[in-house]
Amino acid sequence: MSIGNSPQEEERPTIGRVLQQARINAGLTVDEVSSTTRVRIPIVHAIERDDFSRCGGDVYARGHIRTLARAVGMDPAGLIEQYDADRGGRPRPSQAAPVFEAERIRPEPRRPNWTAAMVAAIVAVVGFVGFTLFNGGASGQDDPVAAGSSATPSKAPGKPNAAKPPRPKPEPSDSAIAAVPANKVVVKLTVAKDQTWMSAKDHTGKTLEEGVLKRGTSKTFTDSKRIDLVLGNAPAVQLFVNGKEIKNVGDGGQVQRLSYTRGDPVAG
Repeated sequence: MSIGNSPQEEERPTIGRVLQQARINAGLTVDEVSSTTRVRIPIVHAIERDDFSRCGGDVYARGHIRTLARAVGMDPAGLIEQYDADRGGRPRPSQAAPVFEAERIRPEPRRPNWTAAMVAAIVAVVGFVGFTLFNGGASGQDDPVAAGSSATPSKAPGKPNAAKPPRPKPEPSDSAIAAVPANKVVVKLTVAKDQTWMSAKDHTGKTLEEGVLKRGTSKTFTDSKRIDLVLGNAPAVQLFVNGKEIKNVGDGGQVQRLSYTRGDPVAG
């Protein structure tokens, strides 16, 4: 009697397939990912085909997986665990070879530094002589301050010497756009949380900045006509255009393509 096969469980997607799908969902090409991560294009293609032979070993393969995952907005921990599980677990670190006492080089005994000792003695003598002369000259001078009076000048009556309170910092408002040059478009972005992939170009299509920005990073771009932005993780970005903050830049998980010109900012 033959035993039938049990229903097959849903096949877990491979590491390369997950990375490829995440890159497509982020709206990125292989060339853009390679330019951002400095991982060569043939290696990116090979990893997306689950071919890790071109990485140069497990250590480099893990590093490439971690770098590519972060570039497309993924947490690399799960992919690293899957990579180790497919290869029988993470290899244990090898212990360092023991060092024998007989092979250790014994340091030579330090010789006394007579030059340093002589310099220290001269400095001590000069300091003592100077201190003696200073005290002797000060004792023979008349005290110009009258007895019982303080050397500190007295404060004028009725006018307390109170420290001036610091000026309050002006609160940002929509009128801040008036301070921006009228003949330019100024775009400032700050990564307030997480991280994001971004690309900024001027009106001629020239790339001003491209890559992954970590939390706390700020960038400012100016042009005479237009600034084009591509944001991989828009909710992580605090955006100011021509001195005015842009609210609700975009939803998470979607690539946002924005264009701004001079004057009152309006998302393109």
